[in-house]
Amino acid sequence: MMRAWILPMLLVLSGSAVATAQVLKGSPGTAAALLLVFVAFASMNSPLIFPRPIGAQEAQRRSAVDGRPIVFWRPGCKYCIRLRIRLGRSARQLHWVNIWRDPAGAAVVRAANDGNETVPTVVVAGQPHTNPDPEWVREQLFPSV
Repeated sequence: MMRAWILPMLLVLSGSAVATAQVLKGSPGTAAALLLVFVAFASMNSPLIFPRPIGAQEAQRRSAVDGRPIVFWRPGCKYCIRLRIRLGRSARQLHWVNIWRDPAGAAVVRAANDGNETVPTVVVAGQPHTNPDPEWVREQLFPSV
């Protein structure tokens, strides 16, 4: 789990160093702005934004049991971040697979996208959907009865 925090911690430390340099130059406003940018990037890449990822095979097994969609994503993807944020709390009900950590997940995404690792790719009932609208994904979680 600690490994997931390495990039966010490096971003915050780098931002702190850059901000300190700006303060020493006499630019506290620039320092504050730069530090905020680094902290924003760190938060977007932190484990707090995305639920804990699982492997593709485990996600497929769980999805077969509970019918919930599987989201294939990768860190730093702005479309994945958009999907996660727009889903809000309901995002935790999805099965998230980090394709950079799971070769089987990356293979699923390549098979669905003509050999490209285009994310987010959401699999619902065995059908892949590349970069779907977050509202549509939410509807798949809570279908109208």
